[in-house]
Amino acid sequence: MTTPSNSETQDHPTETQDHPTETEAASAVAESSRSTPTPGTEDQTEAAEAPAPLPVDYAEGSTTDEPGNFDAILLASFGGPEGQDDVLPFLRNVTAGRGIPDERLEEVATHYRANGGVSPINEQNRDLKAALEAEIADRQLNVPIYWGNRNWKPFFTETFKEMHEAGHRRILALVTSAYNGYSSCGQYREDFSLTLDSTGLREELSVVKVRQFFMDKAFIDPFKDALAAGIADVREQLDQAGKTEAKPKIVFVTHSIPSRNAEAMGPDRVIEEYGTDVYSAEHLAVARHLMSVVPEAEGLEHSLVFQSRSGSPHTPWLEPDINDAIEEYAEAGVEGVVVMPIGFVSDHMEVLWDLDTEAKDTSAKLGLAYHRAATPGIQKKFVAGLVDVLSEYLQGVNGEPVGFGEQVVPGDWSGICGPCNCTRFRKDVARS
Repeated sequence: MTTPSNSETQDHPTETQDHPTETEAASAVAESSRSTPTPGTEDQTEAAEAPAPLPVDYAEGSTTDEPGNFDAILLASFGGPEGQDDVLPFLRNVTAGRGIPDERLEEVATHYRANGGVSPINEQNRDLKAALEAEIADRQLNVPIYWGNRNWKPFFTETFKEMHEAGHRRILALVTSAYNGYSSCGQYREDFSLTLDSTGLREELSVVKVRQFFMDKAFIDPFKDALAAGIADVREQLDQAGKTEAKPKIVFVTHSIPSRNAEAMGPDRVIEEYGTDVYSAEHLAVARHLMSVVPEAEGLEHSLVFQSRSGSPHTPWLEPDINDAIEEYAEAGVEGVVVMPIGFVSDHMEVLWDLDTEAKDTSAKLGLAYHRAATPGIQKKFVAGLVDVLSEYLQGVNGEPVGFGEQVVPGDWSGICGPCNCTRFRKDVARS
């Protein structure tokens, strides 16, 4: 894997989401089968038309850029335990088919156990669903939203049956991860297809996954505000410590993934443009854009780092780890860091543990000022922007989309979640 240049103070060689999100946690836990795991949206739609069955291997299928008469929206996410009794069954679902014994899953369960066995992701998705429903109602789109998870209640099987029983046939799926990648895109496509088979609904329902939105105003605007606020906070901490000349370093962070998974992603044109894997390139593009549009960031150094690495130490993952990076920054004379969790749409367990606990503790031990920036969550800008993206797929009375998202991160990101670009391993096929 090639690495980006140092022209933008990229201190180390260079992930979702999902996201991103907790979506990449599945990959992290699955890798632990090779070694001891590490602890861690006026009715403008028309009547439904006859459904078009999906291909058997939905990971090799494609989304559509054409608006359609979708009659329901699926908010699709990773899922998480909501009590101590849920933790092991949840982790068994995440690692199904890999034969990982419960003793080893308990080591992975540490972070959930420390939080009462509860992942924050389910409550966050309930809040996001309610916020999306309110925004859609304000726009009089009259499309109901359902919620389903890959790994915990409500499971996709339950939600697909519920949608079908309610008379819905054309489903638009919004995944809670902004980025492209196997765990944040391709695996959801596969699971949708498997669910259609297991429920016997393949000839009854059609499902189209909404495009990735890391490059959209919906995702970027909340982080612009968060970056400005973080810089102001760290500067204040430094001033109070008598370090008035010190400058904050901006540390963009996302979930690490196995290097092989990152190298499998396409399209090749992005690899060629950024000189690194597509997963890292997506995050680099977001980081560079934020640094260029937030006035408070002018003249400050920034980097892209990773977190939540798990599995066998012999399996290469994207690096550097945020804690290792913070130690290097301190040795180089950095006095404070603004940590920007651009790989996440809300405060998942990885954010609460890896950043609010571990990275914060590392910084405190080194005497560094520390600020972890806010994630988009259910901020108005984020929710409204997501409905803009959804609107690209909803057909108005004139056959045109009822709205559009707004790309603000430069670059050609078309087809980023198309055939062969978010599969687990590189396919021996031609790609655009």
